[in-house]
Amino acid sequence: MDIHLDKNTACPAVIHPRWLRACHWINAAAIVLMTLSGWRIYNASPLFDFYFPSEVTLGGWLGGALQWHFAAMWIFAANGVFYLTMNIVTGRFAKKFLPLTLRGIQQDAINALKGKLAHADLRHYNNVQRAAYLFVMVDCLLLVLSGLVLWKSVQFGLLRELLGGYEAARFIHFYAMTALMGFVVVHLVMVALVPKTFIAMLRGR
Repeated sequence: MDIHLDKNTACPAVIHPRWLRACHWINAAAIVLMTLSGWRIYNASPLFDFYFPSEVTLGGWLGGALQWHFAAMWIFAANGVFYLTMNIVTGRFAKKFLPLTLRGIQQDAINALKGKLAHADLRHYNNVQRAAYLFVMVDCLLLVLSGLVLWKSVQFGLLRELLGGYEAARFIHFYAMTALMGFVVVHLVMVALVPKTFIAMLRGR
């Protein structure tokens, strides 16, 4: 849980607890591994008329890429379950991501475009941030579910049908990955604009 600044001490408040920082960096590593190996897997049976350059893929060949992808997948999934559980148990989920309103998102988006969105207190998320983080949580869940269908289509037959079939699951997985990459790009841009967010994720303050 977040620890606020004590009036009787000069110690700054903890913005991100240790468990959150650990989840963040484990997730970042897992995403990099899954993305690069996933591009190699995609090249073996592309959905569209393009390929990813082999220099930016991981695994060297399809079998190697699958091994990297599955290994990172378990880390990604386990880390995600732990992250969500800790957010709910500590009450952080409701505190950080709720309430969320469409009007609030629109207003904060307008303020951001005008350069009037404040970033002084990193302990609080604005409505755009809340919407973005909730979106990426749902997107990651979709990545895992569609990935399970691609991994064990027969064993997860019901899930396969719910997603529209094996081929539909491939497209869902690709689009979910693309959405995640879009989030990562925006996230990195925002970190570059507000560097203290990077320090906070390293040190907690």
